[in-house]
Parts: sequence; structure tokens; C-alpha cells
Amino acid sequence: MNAKTTLPEIPVDAETQRRVEQFLFREARLLDNERWDDWLALMAEDIHYWMPTMENRRRADKNGSHALDRGALYNDDLRDLTRRVTRFKQPTAWAEDPATRHAHVVSGIEVYQGEQAGEFIVHSTFVNYRSRVEKDNDLLVGRREDVLRSDGDSFKLARRKIIITQSVLMAKNLNTFL
Repeated sequence: MNAKTTLPEIPVDAETQRRVEQFLFREARLLDNERWDDWLALMAEDIHYWMPTMENRRRADKNGSHALDRGALYNDDLRDLTRRVTRFKQPTAWAEDPATRHAHVVSGIEVYQGEQAGEFIVHSTFVNYRSRVEKDNDLLVGRREDVLRSDGDSFKLARRKIIITQSVLMAKNLNTFL
């Protein structure tokens, strides 16, 4: 998925919009409740989960900062995501002992027809509030561009591009999915 979608934005019907919204709300709840395996089950086999680093450059250079050959905080396929989840679940995962508490809020959901039948382009905004021990509180805010594929009664996440507003993460770790 490029920095700017070149497909015409053809909105979906109200029922598909509602189903996609419910999918994203459920995904947020699964993440908040650390139901990692259920979350992984929402991923397509060829998932590309990408969060490029932000660069503070001139406005004219903005699109170049989201190129695939630049740095990324996440640039994962299903194997990489599975490895991250496996690590989260280990008793030796010091970054998660005690556990981080999360609250994911998803909003501004727009759903359009994708390139293929049964494929949807989804734009959304998110806030992820993370709290750990007494003083560690972090807020991650940004936008997402997703590609969802119809999977019978539900969807699979095939692509996710995450653009956060922060150019410098003040958090001690990035032990979350967005």
C-alpha cells in the first residue's frame, strides 16, 4: 500500500461499514485483554504489518519518509508477529512483568472497496493508552491504513500501515500492537 491510495474511494454499504467497525472494535478488545492468539487469528497468511519511523523533514519530503526502504518500528509478516506474541507470553519477558495495561480506542473509520472483490481499504485513527507500574503512562496516537479481506462472516487483516504522530517515542518500550 502506497503512502497515498490511488484507488477511487468507493464507499461500501452501511452493513459492510458496520461489520468492519465491529471487527476493528473486537480487535482492540482482544489486544486490551492480551488475547494474543485470538488476535493473531485475525491476520491473513500474507499479512504485512508496517509502522515506518517518522522523519522531521520539509513538507516536500513527507511522502519519502514512508518509503519501504526507510526505517520502521514494525515491518512484520505473520512469522514476525507470531514471534513477538510468543515473546510477550514468556515469563522472562521483563518488559511485561508487571503487565502493561492497555486501552485501545479506534475511531474515524472509513471503509472503501478494495482492488479485489471481497477486499476493503479501511482508514482509521487510534489512541493507545498504556499504563505500567506507578508512573509509566504513554499515549500513542496515529492513523492506520488497512486492507481487510472478507473471510466468510468476518475479515482477515492483510495489510496495516501505521503512522504515529510522534517522531520520538518517549516510551521505554514498544510492547504493543496498534
